[in-house]
Amino acid sequence: MESIDYLKVLFMGPFSGLWCATAMKSKLLPPISFFSKRLSNLYNFSCSIMGPHWNALPSPTLTLTTLFLFSCLCSFGSGSRPARITAPAGRGANQEAPTPGIQPIRPSPAVQLLFQDQHVVLDNGIVRVTLANPEGSITGIQYCGVDNLLEVSNGESNRGYWDVVWSAMGTTRTKGVLDRLEGTELEVVVQNEEQVELSFTRSWNFSLSETVVPMNVDKRFVLLRGSSGFYTYAIYEHLAEWPGFIIDNTRTVFKLRKDKFHYMAIADNRQRFMPLPDDRDPPRGQVLAYPEAVRLVDPVEPGFQGEVDDKYEYSCESKDISVHGWISTDPPVGFWQITPSIEFRSGGPNKQFLTSHVGPTSLNVFVSAHYSGEDLVMEFGPDEAWKKVFGPVFVYLNSLPPEGDPISLWEDAKQQFKLEEQKWPYSFPASEDFTPADQRGKVSGRLLLLDRFVLFTWHLKLAIKNNFLYSITFRYFSEECLPATGAYVGLAVPGEVGSWQRETKGYQFWTRAEEDGFFSISNVLPGDYDLYAWVPGFMGDYKYHYTITISPALDINLRDLIYEPPRNGPTIWEIGIPDRSAAEFYVPDPDPLYINKLYINHTDRFRQYGLWERYAELYPEGDLVYYVGESDYKKDWFFAQVTRKKENGTYEGTAWQIKFTLDAVDANETYTLQVALATAHVSEVQVRTAATVRKADSIDSP
Repeated sequence: MESIDYLKVLFMGPFSGLWCATAMKSKLLPPISFFSKRLSNLYNFSCSIMGPHWNALPSPTLTLTTLFLFSCLCSFGSGSRPARITAPAGRGANQEAPTPGIQPIRPSPAVQLLFQDQHVVLDNGIVRVTLANPEGSITGIQYCGVDNLLEVSNGESNRGYWDVVWSAMGTTRTKGVLDRLEGTELEVVVQNEEQVELSFTRSWNFSLSETVVPMNVDKRFVLLRGSSGFYTYAIYEHLAEWPGFIIDNTRTVFKLRKDKFHYMAIADNRQRFMPLPDDRDPPRGQVLAYPEAVRLVDPVEPGFQGEVDDKYEYSCESKDISVHGWISTDPPVGFWQITPSIEFRSGGPNKQFLTSHVGPTSLNVFVSAHYSGEDLVMEFGPDEAWKKVFGPVFVYLNSLPPEGDPISLWEDAKQQFKLEEQKWPYSFPASEDFTPADQRGKVSGRLLLLDRFVLFTWHLKLAIKNNFLYSITFRYFSEECLPATGAYVGLAVPGEVGSWQRETKGYQFWTRAEEDGFFSISNVLPGDYDLYAWVPGFMGDYKYHYTITISPALDINLRDLIYEPPRNGPTIWEIGIPDRSAAEFYVPDPDPLYINKLYINHTDRFRQYGLWERYAELYPEGDLVYYVGESDYKKDWFFAQVTRKKENGTYEGTAWQIKFTLDAVDANETYTLQVALATAHVSEVQVRTAATVRKADSIDSP
């Protein structure tokens, strides 16, 4: 039976996560019709996976019979025996001999490297990747019987690529120049039966002036044996003697076939069928306040009529962008970008990035000024040396038999992410700039909160005769530390308190503290770091008072760290929750003319288009007034303080009021107003105070 399990792993490949979960359900013998249907499905399945390699088997008939036997045993064998995986020949020291009478399937085909006129091809028998030579753009991805998953109507340089948006230092343009980082030289770094790694490089020199971004670029592509997908990563380098410049954005881009990929998934609760790119073009689409937002007035599919399509509605926080992509239903194929680590992204775990959008387009963004502006661009001086590795990220492909549920491909992709995360940092990258696990370090400790003005309540119940019950309530302040449960704890480039939010050039390593406040940050690259933290529900940022130097294999335990949130006294009143989100405030329904059906009654309903216009409709005459003790911030505090559009088309600022009463005021004490902003962009906040003092029956207004 061990060899049968071996067959399952070899032949199922990327589908094992989908099918093994349904194996061994029953011990009952199935009806004859089951065998007939299963044999037909298995033959189609075998042909779709093996492709041209099917005829290369020693006996396709015998192999199909063997697989048929295995398939039935998987579904109707013992449910109590755990699955057992054995290694193929040459890949494990403890391989077991096959069961007599069963012909073992050959190991996965070796990785092949083929050169054509202006292309180079990677092929492992599961996926075939074609790249332009020497540019290094991805021109084709062949998988599961589909000649090319990428949009064939696009030019070859506009299908799959790395790019940056950059500007020369001192330029005044509002948007930078797009550079697709086309290589000028190809090098085969690794080539054997198990792995092929290609390097597409472009070296900068002063003769290039401002035609391309002033940095060396090394784009890598890796295909492994038996892998249902490929890896890509890039190394950027700027030498100190080169001119300064600015990077607004860098990413990987894949533009998929619009005739096949119609279903997009970026989270469990954020997935849907998407309109076609043609629906965005006039006269089918009507551009709204900015070019990215389009109202679909006459879409090809009538079900999208009246909806708004806007790529910004599908942004996610960095910590939540681990796997996202697209699903085709004919054939049922999934295309996913999997990011096993966010260490190379800028701005920390809460930075918002684009993911996927109508095209169908799949993005993996590593640096972006979206939602933040100039604070989060990468700005390099003329004397600044810098090098950074972005990735590797995994382009994962999965599929199902025709009768399978295509949506289950999303669940399989999530499982694949967990496998990739466990393998991080990868052992296969050949670049010496990618640091393996044994050259990284670890930092651990426990974060505690000391908030002397948190009010604790303790109830004491006393039972007296005749079942009469007294209840006594004690309220008190405590000097004891609390565990910083759920705190975000991270290592980033040394800086000021909270500077990690604007840090773009280095690496960041983040984790969440456990229930008791303990945290552990593994696989940290060698270098100098400050340790930062923030705790949902508490104001302010924490920074450890010493810089931490990580060296290879170093394990540092910082033990107990104590964070004292900033405050001058007990809380008198509070509006909302200081958790770097506005989700708890009032988010209005969108204008029915500008709706995205995905976000109806959704936790992310704030992503609907045009909600800023609703403020003026809710407050046509004056601005928001909030009465402490009477108003409810879930209903009465608008989620964003926006401007008001005037009749002449210009905008003016809004002035909100908070009205409250203090029964007693100590003139010798200082009262502090603390404001926590979830985000701010091209804006200014001004706070002014005014008081009305009541004395007996008279009122004085200072």
